[in-house]
Amino acid sequence: MPKSRLLHVAPALAAVSVLALAGCAGGASASPSSSDEFTIVTSTNVYGQIAQEIAGDAITVTPIITSNSQDPHEFEASPADQITVRAANLIIENGGGYDAFMDTLISGSGSEAPVIVAAEYSHAWPEGEAGDTDTEALEESPHSEEDHAEAQDADGHSHIEGFNEHVWYDQDTIKNVTAAIAQELSAQLPDQADTFEANAAAFTEKLEALQSSLADIKTAHAGEGVFVTEPVPGYMIEAAGLENVTPSEFSEAVEEGQDVPPATLLTALNLIGSGDVKLLIANSQAAGAETTQTIDAAGTAGVPVLEFSETLPDDQTYVQWMQQNIEDIATALGS
Repeated sequence: MPKSRLLHVAPALAAVSVLALAGCAGGASASPSSSDEFTIVTSTNVYGQIAQEIAGDAITVTPIITSNSQDPHEFEASPADQITVRAANLIIENGGGYDAFMDTLISGSGSEAPVIVAAEYSHAWPEGEAGDTDTEALEESPHSEEDHAEAQDADGHSHIEGFNEHVWYDQDTIKNVTAAIAQELSAQLPDQADTFEANAAAFTEKLEALQSSLADIKTAHAGEGVFVTEPVPGYMIEAAGLENVTPSEFSEAVEEGQDVPPATLLTALNLIGSGDVKLLIANSQAAGAETTQTIDAAGTAGVPVLEFSETLPDDQTYVQWMQQNIEDIATALGS
């Protein structure tokens, strides 16, 4: 099963942790004897809902980020969050630098719970080692502690150069994560292994239905150009057979909260007005002057505009959310 990783602790949270946890007993939580004592903690509500699908209602799933008003890139964890992580029997995070606050919480809490890092199950993970669903690959995290730390440290814990960390928009990755969750739960609660495996199989069928819907778009619109203000929907665009025509300098600057170079902005605006862009997708949880300009340019050019979020909308499951996004793309392209 995945091993706990040794991670660097942010000094401020580390200091707080001494006070917050001073009255707690030492060591990680003991292995539960039943599902009603089992707790899964996830970085965002996206992974929380996915985990609940596999675990079932009898198991408690607690996301740290629970709403669209919280930005995972800028989230600051609290001592209460650290106590929540300390009590976890299984932890699920996105990884890839996206939710680095989880690494701080895990290290600061002293948790020894297994950690499933979704990004490491992506086909795009650096070195091409991730994405396997065989038993050996799922028994351990696909990369070593050293690989993971070097990848984050290389860019100041912001993101991994050249890697799109928004892997929940990739159903193949989520299939792999689903298998990993089912296997870990079965290892810790073997009496319920059949239930976990059945839940995982049912959820995987739903993921395959999403992929079928994307294949329909690919059949009708393969090669059509899409402009994305940030790389959030990148995996979905690729699966739909669409071409991301966004200048990389534009999307990278927006994602990192930096000003887009004037020449790059001009190139982007001209591209949107050229007729080569059939759809623009913006991040609904991020705004900026350059993003507004591209949306305005799309309106002027008659290019449909969609907004995708990074966290799960209220009152939707993961599958409902993804299916709505897919349907919105198909509608915007005229399918």
